[in-house]
Amino acid sequence: MHWRAQALLWLPGQVGPFVQRTIDFANAQRLPTMLVQRRHVERGALISYYPERYEPYRRLAIYVDKILKGARPGDLPVEQPTKFELVINLKTAKALGLTISPWLLGTADEVIE
Repeated sequence: MHWRAQALLWLPGQVGPFVQRTIDFANAQRLPTMLVQRRHVERGALISYYPERYEPYRRLAIYVDKILKGARPGDLPVEQPTKFELVINLKTAKALGLTISPWLLGTADEVIE
């Protein structure tokens, strides 16, 4: 039995000094790549879907404000991101021979051509 990867997913929190090499290797192997930062899509990854870059910092500022005004940290609710950013690289999709659905392209925050 011959096993071959179908795609590459780079998860957040992984050390990334070799991200560009990984993207280049995956593209050479015709593997679609999903990473967590828009800059990686700009550098050749296929897609990125991750919480909007600055939203966590805005939410953090609101929490700090509440705590400074006397709220107990333990009483504040745990929140999860609600705003996500989808970036698609059409040039990479075409090079990989992939067709991205019009619906997905229409929902993307940015499409790189």
